[in-house]
Amino acid sequence: MAAKIKKGDKVVVLAGRDKGKAGEVLNVNPTEERALVRGVNMVQRHTKPQGVNEGGIIAKEAPIHLSNLAVADKDGKPTRVGFKKLDDGRKVRVAKRSGDLIDG
Repeated sequence: MAAKIKKGDKVVVLAGRDKGKAGEVLNVNPTEERALVRGVNMVQRHTKPQGVNEGGIIAKEAPIHLSNLAVADKDGKPTRVGFKKLDDGRKVRVAKRSGDLIDG
């Protein structure tokens, strides 16, 4: 299946404790159907000091399931993603809500 959410997309969280938050996709793992989103699903990790790194409690993003994410439309609201073939033969993603091209 074609990727509806890609690295660099602005997304909105649809479910979970961070519902309504928006962020940029940092990484997508298609085999596990999960994505890493900046500032969303923050967890705290207790780490030992290693080399130059200090130990302590570090907050970082945890992966979130793709079904709980939606691409943000131009107004910041969530939209579904469709696909369209352009005249030059390229396949691009299209926002269902506004009809705008996502890939440009």
